[in-house]
Amino acid sequence: MIEFEHVDKKFPDGTAAVSDFSLVMPAHKTTVLVGSSGCGKTTLLRMINRMVDATSGVIRIDGDDIATREPVALRRSIGYVMQNSGLLPHFTVLDNVATVPVLRGTSRREARNRALELMETVGLDAAMAGKYPHQLSGGQQQRVGVARGLAADPNILLMDEPFGAVDPIVRAELQEELLRLQREIGKTIVFVTHDIDEAFLLGDQVVILQRGAQIAQSGTPDEIIEAPANDFVAKFIGAQDGKRALALRSTPHGDAVVDAEGRVRGMLVKDGT
Repeated sequence: MIEFEHVDKKFPDGTAAVSDFSLVMPAHKTTVLVGSSGCGKTTLLRMINRMVDATSGVIRIDGDDIATREPVALRRSIGYVMQNSGLLPHFTVLDNVATVPVLRGTSRREARNRALELMETVGLDAAMAGKYPHQLSGGQQQRVGVARGLAADPNILLMDEPFGAVDPIVRAELQEELLRLQREIGKTIVFVTHDIDEAFLLGDQVVILQRGAQIAQSGTPDEIIEAPANDFVAKFIGAQDGKRALALRSTPHGDAVVDAEGRVRGMLVKDGT
C-alpha cells in the first residue's frame, strides 16, 4: 500500500506542483492518475521512488516513511516504466532487462535467465534477446521497458504514460497486455496518463486531478461514470457532451450500442443463458 498524507511540492522557481495531497493507493491494484498536462500527476509518481522529494508531508510504503529510505536503494526496489522506454542504446535487449538485478547483486547469468523468462512474459520472442533498441519497433521497445521494470520482481511498478508514444493499434495491444500481466502477477501499479479512456480501462482506482494535484474525484471507473462529482469531472470524462451517453438501437443483425451522435459503438451480445 502507498499512502500520501498532506503532501506538498514546491519547486525552487516557486511553482506549487502539489498542494496538500492525500490518497491511499491499495496494494495489488492499479491506481491511475489522470489529468491535463501540468496538473502534477508525474510529480506525484516520481515522489514515490524519490526522484522528486516532497517539500512537506509524508509518503509511506507499507507503513514505512520513504524519507527514511536511501534514494538509490529505494529506486532499485521499485519498477519504473517511462513513455519512451528509456532503454540503454548500447545494451542488447537481454542486458537492458537484466540491468537492475545485476546492480542489486544478482549474478549476470542468473539475471539473464530471468530476463529471458520476462521476455516471454511480456510477449517478446527470445530471438530478440541479442537485438539493440534501435532494431525494435516502438511497441517492442515498450515491452522491453515493462520487462525491465519487472526484472527485480518489485512489489510496486510505476508507469509514466508508457504507451503515449506508440500508434493507437499498438497502444491497444499494450493495454491488453498490461491487463493480462496484472491478472497474473498482481503488482501495486501506479499509472499516469492524460487519456481518460485509458484510465477507465486500466484502473481499479482512478484519480482525476486538477492543477496542483487537487483531487477532483477518485473512485472506480463505474463510480465516476455513474456519478461525476462536479462539472469539471463531467466535462473531463465527456459526460456533458454526450460522449458516454449510450443507447440501444434495433437492427436486422441484433441490438446495436450507439453513442449520443448515433454512431455504432458495438453490438449487444447475449450470454446464451
